[in-house]
Amino acid sequence: MARLHILVEGQTEETFVNTVLKPHLTPLKVWVDARCLSTKRKIRKRQDVGGILPYGKAKADLDRWIKEDSNEDSWFSTMLDLYGLPIDFPKFDDAKIQQDPLNRVEMLENAFRDEIDYRRFFPYIQLHEFEAILFSDPRKFRFEFIGQDSSIDTLIQISEQATSPEHIDATPEGATSKRIIKEIPEYEGRKVSAGPLIAASIGIATIRKKCRHFDKWLTSLESLASSSTNGDQN
Repeated sequence: MARLHILVEGQTEETFVNTVLKPHLTPLKVWVDARCLSTKRKIRKRQDVGGILPYGKAKADLDRWIKEDSNEDSWFSTMLDLYGLPIDFPKFDDAKIQQDPLNRVEMLENAFRDEIDYRRFFPYIQLHEFEAILFSDPRKFRFEFIGQDSSIDTLIQISEQATSPEHIDATPEGATSKRIIKEIPEYEGRKVSAGPLIAASIGIATIRKKCRHFDKWLTSLESLASSSTNGDQN
């Protein structure tokens, strides 16, 4: 069995990894655990705080974890938001000129991989933040926010008008979390619990069908058990 360690943006992503990704990957013989950025673990609030703060702190967390478990069956990844990424992130300025967000995020991930320079590390940066996943099927908000049909209908319209959930605008006014909070203000205080529950209701199959970049990442995660058995894939 492969061991997969995922450094995550905050509590919402940590809960998503533990309650949605882990049950999906465990039967495939990939054991998963998640760890929040140390800067986030020190913030004792009900909801996450946007942005990962200086890149150096994230890199230090990752380097420390790799030193703790450098066994041949151990792999490392991340789940960080493109929205709010610090300006000192590798290739940050170069990536900004990429018009297609998929090209932009892949450039950043490749730069991150080169910076860490560890053969069993493959980074993932979420387009544009965790809440994009929820736009895979906004109808599932009805299970957590009863009586908010009109607001949820607006979220459905946003989803239907977008090229994909991963293409929804990343501006401060148009970010996926801001759009949800505008329609359902209660989400802001419940995102850590409600977000992963909604994602679970949507289901992995729908999320990966609607989110091309997420699907590519998940496919890599699913392959880790055989990679550990047969040797490194890199």
